[in-house]
Amino acid sequence: MRVARPVAVCVAVLALTACTAAGGTASDGGTSVRAVDEPLPTLSGPTIDGKQISSQDFLGKVLVVNVWANWCTPCQLEQPELVQVADRYAAQGVRFLGIDHMDQDAAAKAWVQSYRVPYPSIADPTGKFAASLDYVGLPDTYVVDRTGTIRYVIGPGATSASQLSGVLDQVLGAQTSASSATATNSAAK
Repeated sequence: MRVARPVAVCVAVLALTACTAAGGTASDGGTSVRAVDEPLPTLSGPTIDGKQISSQDFLGKVLVVNVWANWCTPCQLEQPELVQVADRYAAQGVRFLGIDHMDQDAAAKAWVQSYRVPYPSIADPTGKFAASLDYVGLPDTYVVDRTGTIRYVIGPGATSASQLSGVLDQVLGAQTSASSATATNSAAK
């Protein structure tokens, strides 16, 4: 028992440090954006509402995956902007999926209600889903193309509506260009 308590304290301090030390705020868009080319791991489990969901349900759609927790200050800063972007891009087929990282169920449900979050969040009480994404700190946002490939990672730190919109426009534009090129090549044959 003597070892377990110091270890738990260290884990809690590291989690809080990663969350609160994350760069950028929702208003300044100063959070780092990294272009990547990695498959999205399958994220599958119960939502905070008790329904089953899987990242595989979103294949064929551009998907934004956001790892958050109610105790994370940068997460609180970015949540209204995520809701705004989710609403703005829904008509273009962009979907959002939250990963509720190590929260209590009641706190997570209160968060969703308070911010009027329009998309589902997978409950991640052990942190296994966030770990499968190799996240560094909270919040982290992953932009996934229609093939299930992570194209951009924003974070750790809060993203802004303009920053996320810019990345989404790039992913949507690249996929529109690729579709047009495929259609042109098929027609030329």
